[in-house]
Amino acid sequence: MSDLTKEQKEIFCITQEECAEVTQAISKIFRFGINSEHNGVTNIQRLEEEVGDLLAMVSLLKDKKIINEDNVTKYIGEKMTRLKTWSSIEF
Repeated sequence: MSDLTKEQKEIFCITQEECAEVTQAISKIFRFGINSEHNGVTNIQRLEEEVGDLLAMVSLLKDKKIINEDNVTKYIGEKMTRLKTWSSIEF
């Protein structure tokens, strides 16, 4: 039996869906190009929309105290450090 509330389950479910939609938007960029259009919307615009939706859910996770904002900030810093070491991304 889960110790999650109905609200928490819904937040997790929607967040999971948004993660999948970001993944799909990035896949479309790789397949068709960043500026390719579908129904008058470019792939980069679609990605921006999906990232916005995901960030809204991350904000909700923090606002509802499901995740700890200080921990998230700490892990962001740690990821940036790893990227500086292990990627060719310029900062």
